[in-house]
Amino acid sequence: MTAAQAPGVLVTVGTDHHPFDRLMTWIEQWPADAPEVRWTVQHGSTRAPAAPGVRAAAMMPHDELLAALAEAAVVVCQGGPGSVMDARGAGKVPIVVPRRPELGEHVDDHQVLFARRLEGAGLIRIAAGAGEFRELVTAALRDPGAFAARDGAGDLPGTVARFDSLVGELMSRPARRPLLPLPRRARRESAR
Repeated sequence: MTAAQAPGVLVTVGTDHHPFDRLMTWIEQWPADAPEVRWTVQHGSTRAPAAPGVRAAAMMPHDELLAALAEAAVVVCQGGPGSVMDARGAGKVPIVVPRRPELGEHVDDHQVLFARRLEGAGLIRIAAGAGEFRELVTAALRDPGAFAARDGAGDLPGTVARFDSLVGELMSRPARRPLLPLPRRARRESAR
C-alpha cells in the first residue's frame, strides 16, 4: 500500500493554549513496522509531531477541518466538546485523548469527566495511554466501519452545547475563597 492509498488519520487538539506534547509523542512513537499511515495533525499551540510523513498545521479554518473530518478514515481528538461534536457530526466515533490538568494540559479535569460520560454512552472511545492509542488507531484503520457514528445517538449536539455553556459559565466566575468554619467559641458568641 502506498502513502497515497493508506487510510488517513486526522488528529485535532483544538485551540486551547496549553501544550499537548503527550499526544504528539504518541504519534512520533508510531511503530515503524506498522502499515504506513497518512497523518494530518492540527496541533494548535502544541509543537508539531516530529515524524516523517505527518502533515501538520497549527490551525485549520473550520470548514477545512470539517471537510478533513469527513474524509478521514480515523479521527483522534482532545476531549473538548466542540472537537467531539465536530467528529460525531462528520459520522465518526472519535478516539478521544482527554487533556489532563495534572500534566499541565488543561486547567481542570472537565475533559476527562466529559469523555468518560460519552464513552459510557458508546459515543467515543478513550485512549488513556500510548498502548491503548496504538491499539485503537490500528483497530480503526483495520475496520473504519466499527468507528462510524450511528444514527439515534440522542441529542448529542444539544448536550455538548449545554455542557460547553455550563463549563464556560463556571470558568468565567471569579474564584471565591472557601468559607472556613468558625471556631467553636465564635459560633457560640454568634448564636447569642
